[in-house]
Amino acid sequence: MPPSNLALSINKLPIALAIYYVLVINIPIARELYHILSSLDAVKIGFAISIPIFFLAAFHFIFQLLNWPGLAKPLFVFMLLSSSLVSYAMFSYGVFVDYGMIENLFETNSAEATSYISPHSVAWFAVMGVLPSLLLIWTPLPRPHWKRFLLLKLSGLLGSLLVVAAIAALYYKDYASVGRNSSHLKKMIIPTEYLISTGKYLNNTYLKTPVVYRELGLDAKLKPEAESAARPTLLVFVLGETARVFNYAYYGYERDTNAHTRPYNPIFFANVQSCGTATAVSVPCMFSNMDRNDYDKAQAYNQDNVVDILARAGIHSVWREHDGGDKGVAHKIREMTLVPTDEDHLCNQQECYDTAMLEDFASDTQNLTQHSILFYHISGSHGPTYYKRYPKRHRAFAPDCPRADIENCTTEELVNSYDNSILFTDFFIAEAIQLLEGLRDSHDVALLYLSDHGESLGENGVYLHGMPFALAPVEQTQVPMLFWASTSFAQQKQLDLDCLRQLGREGAFSHDNLFDSLLGLMDVETTEYTPEKDIFSLCRP
Repeated sequence: MPPSNLALSINKLPIALAIYYVLVINIPIARELYHILSSLDAVKIGFAISIPIFFLAAFHFIFQLLNWPGLAKPLFVFMLLSSSLVSYAMFSYGVFVDYGMIENLFETNSAEATSYISPHSVAWFAVMGVLPSLLLIWTPLPRPHWKRFLLLKLSGLLGSLLVVAAIAALYYKDYASVGRNSSHLKKMIIPTEYLISTGKYLNNTYLKTPVVYRELGLDAKLKPEAESAARPTLLVFVLGETARVFNYAYYGYERDTNAHTRPYNPIFFANVQSCGTATAVSVPCMFSNMDRNDYDKAQAYNQDNVVDILARAGIHSVWREHDGGDKGVAHKIREMTLVPTDEDHLCNQQECYDTAMLEDFASDTQNLTQHSILFYHISGSHGPTYYKRYPKRHRAFAPDCPRADIENCTTEELVNSYDNSILFTDFFIAEAIQLLEGLRDSHDVALLYLSDHGESLGENGVYLHGMPFALAPVEQTQVPMLFWASTSFAQQKQLDLDCLRQLGREGAFSHDNLFDSLLGLMDVETTEYTPEKDIFSLCRP
């Protein structure tokens, strides 16, 4: 029951909220500012003292603008609840909840979202979000006469502006210097960054006038040599999830996380950069004809991608989904989502292992007489529950981290879990290659694996992924790529595999190369094709 003597003038609510946001909610930016100021050779004491006062005045100004009878309680309760979640994510994982993260959040399915729930996150949400929200709900907010209410509001707004102006006059150079050298601080301010980003996302996704759809590659067709080939081509494209190249044995990692594919001697590409740091950005970007620097989500979702052009040229394509959606890539081809069932020994009602998708390989390839691609979008190393991505019998590295609040695991446990997931993805790829080898007598077969983005495992206090690309550590942007081909595939495509192997060691590539590389690999002619961006064209006569 609420205390009977609880009451607060509605005009005083903004200052109470501002104090709470400065002292409690914004712990992540306070910690970051402490590290930044501690690293400086000299810091003015007045400047350091002014920082919390500046935030207090700024928050008071914002909350005054939003503080209106009838609106204040529901709006501020929503802000308290959502801000506590943002604060937890930033403090525990070192992520920024900016536009890219909001986009990823809205496009995450329920299974992925619940993987972030842990006793630690629930406790944080309850103490920092639910309790103050209940206190606000229970607190009566008596309002003075509307003229006095408006006068007090205006006084509060002007007072906040005067405080900000006074601080700016005294320490503008100090704020400008810290802000210029640490531009990421803006993205850490709660609630401004995540609220503005959410508004932008909702506007861009649901309110903007739809972009007119563009068809690309209307002239797409198979090359004559592909049309006359003795046997059909079958390419398996494995779209990985959250694999960083630094935990690959092929890259030089001390653990043999590539033990399963090693007997097949795949070609490893060591220097490949992702288009983004989250699935919602990387996947539509990598299949589009846009480079990372000019990528536009609205345009990507409203024009043909390379999968559409391949299908237009007569390539039979199937997309098997196990990672929360194709992000608009497979909108014109047959798509099948893996649904967990208790009847499948590789699944339960909540989770499946990636290898469950291979159970339908025989039916997918039965009576396949045309050139084809099978797309497998795997869950790979999706965090934070890495331990759910591999069965116990594939738990090669122990002890692992069987929990969602990975910040409470030791570094050893966290890395062990992640490495187990990388090793199990390697097992999946090896199983797919073995199935392809069974078709060598009837098809020219090959496999291409490419991850969508990498992952941080606590380096410099950062976990998971999704940081703004300009600020993202290399662990989130450098991804592995593998290519395996049968002898007949290489001969039919005139590929010099030794050349490709050297290219994998020495070349530098990115997701920007995928669009043209798939067109070239599948022998598709179209004006949309740019040979210079096709990795495989570099090793043809």
